[in-house]
Amino acid sequence: MARRLAPLALIPLLLLAGCAPSPAAPTTPSPSAETASYPLTFSNCGFEVTIPEPPKRVVTIKSTSTEMMLALGVGNRIVGTAYQDGPVPEQWADAGDAIPSIAEKLPSEEVTLEQTPDLVYAGWESAFTPDTAGDRAELASLGVASYVQPAACQSAEQPAKLTFDEVFREIEQAGDIFGVPEAAAELVAAQKEQLAAIQPATGSPTALWWSSGVDTPYVGAGIGAPELLLETAGLTNIAADVRSTWAPLGWEAIIAANPDVLVLVDSSWNSAQKKMDYLASNPATAALPAVQHKRYVIIPFASSEAGVRSVEAAASIAAQLQGLDLP
Repeated sequence: MARRLAPLALIPLLLLAGCAPSPAAPTTPSPSAETASYPLTFSNCGFEVTIPEPPKRVVTIKSTSTEMMLALGVGNRIVGTAYQDGPVPEQWADAGDAIPSIAEKLPSEEVTLEQTPDLVYAGWESAFTPDTAGDRAELASLGVASYVQPAACQSAEQPAKLTFDEVFREIEQAGDIFGVPEAAAELVAAQKEQLAAIQPATGSPTALWWSSGVDTPYVGAGIGAPELLLETAGLTNIAADVRSTWAPLGWEAIIAANPDVLVLVDSSWNSAQKKMDYLASNPATAALPAVQHKRYVIIPFASSEAGVRSVEAAASIAAQLQGLDLP
């Protein structure tokens, strides 16, 4: 049930300091010693990672890592998934449905190590703590490599502002890690073609990206995936000046900004429908023209973080905008 918010008790802005479907996965490629030189050593979120050979047993945490491997055709190397954000997209469903889940949320180190992985691949840096999948240095001492989706780095090496060049670089790096650079190159080429075909909205209508939260919405801010997707679709983010990937934004600030479009992230725990019901039931938000005219764009949570579905998500936003009566 949506909680009512007293119109005069609105929370101000607070600052804090990852359409057409994606191209189908290629047929399962074999690791290529000719195109990748092992061991690979590189910095990932400020942590030195060494990959001695193409990983064969991988635990994936978050949908972005799982879907990256499926898109590269190496989903058969996943021995367990955890903390998935939604169902696997149809184009990868057959391969994804066969992968066992080892935890609904972040797995413990014990559960992770029970899978005897040679790599733990996570979509959040916070997956690697002593209380979750394990400290990265400790895992390395046990012969288990760790890798964080680079766009999700927080402690170090966070992109100053996410671009599609960075998204494509991450796909290419994943291709190198798994010894399938040709598959990665094909995927990047297909995504660049899909990106070039996007027709952005004209006039730069303003938008709110509402990810989660009710009393204080958690919104897409100015340097991460939400900003990149909004810009690509021709929208102007009302929180673009907040230097964060996501941040809390009070209803008072949202109402004052009066966004033309409301981008609602859909998840099982905070659905787009619940967000729409709240917006319509609260007098302060019900008066917004975007609510009155139902100018809603819906994005699945799993495609709202940077990864292999980012181009697809931008294309979906642009396509949905074409069906709205924009001011």
